Amino acid sequence: MQGLAHYAMRGRRQAITTVFVCGLIPLVNMLVPALMGLVLLRHGPRETLLVAAWGALPLFGWAMMGDITPLVLMLGVLGLASVLRQSASWQYTLLAGILVGVGAEMALRLRPDFLVLLQQQVEAFMAAGALPDQPEIAPELMRSALISLFGLMHMFMSICLILLARWWHAVLFNPGGFQQEFHQIRLQSSVALLLMVLFLAASAGVTVLTGWIMYFLMPLFFAGLALVHGLVGLKKLSRLWLVAFYMLMLNPPLAQLLAVAALIDSWYDFRGRIKAAAGPTS
Repeated sequence: MQGLAHYAMRGRRQAITTVFVCGLIPLVNMLVPALMGLVLLRHGPRETLLVAAWGALPLFGWAMMGDITPLVLMLGVLGLASVLRQSASWQYTLLAGILVGVGAEMALRLRPDFLVLLQQQVEAFMAAGALPDQPEIAPELMRSALISLFGLMHMFMSICLILLARWWHAVLFNPGGFQQEFHQIRLQSSVALLLMVLFLAASAGVTVLTGWIMYFLMPLFFAGLALVHGLVGLKKLSRLWLVAFYMLMLNPPLAQLLAVAALIDSWYDFRGRIKAAAGPTS
């Protein structure tokens, strides 16, 4: 993938060729948003519009055939890349990811045929006995859950893809810069507290927020990932610790604990304290 990004950055023609060809290939078209994010981070909005005009063509084609995910992700990643380029703040970028999730929900609501097909597939999956002992779910409740899940998935993937784009950007033009940048991601205490309050309010059944419950946890989750990577880096631990950590993250309750750790870190600043403690001896 690094070679793909390197080729795209050789010039406008190469960038257009890369995003257009990748956009034609199933699954590979998921890289187009990250490539577009890289172009925006490196060259700005004017150059990006010229490249995006070609890159969007095959994604529109997939959308017409029922797969709106690559197109939604492209728009989402471009939005996140714009925020990151203008603010140089991962906090604002992660918060902007909430808008990506909401936007993905709106896109799904505008394609009711796709939503009906998705619901039918889930119902057929459950009816086939793939989930035994699963109580019957009312159609309206399932529809609401699918819409929220669709938005959450696109929020998560958009953040992952902008991280990939930033990593490419650093590898090509600022080696080692991404690691330093990612390890320092930390939410302000007021922002972290607000997200947790909104999460608890949504969990308590506040009507307006109920469908967005996991949106408020996602920025804290990624801040928690940065916290773990930063601590491993500061302590110069083996990468096997990270492998074990990601295996543990397959358990959803632990992912929520990671968000709580990020909330505590917004006040306590674990990495800052470790650096301060190590300073006089280094």
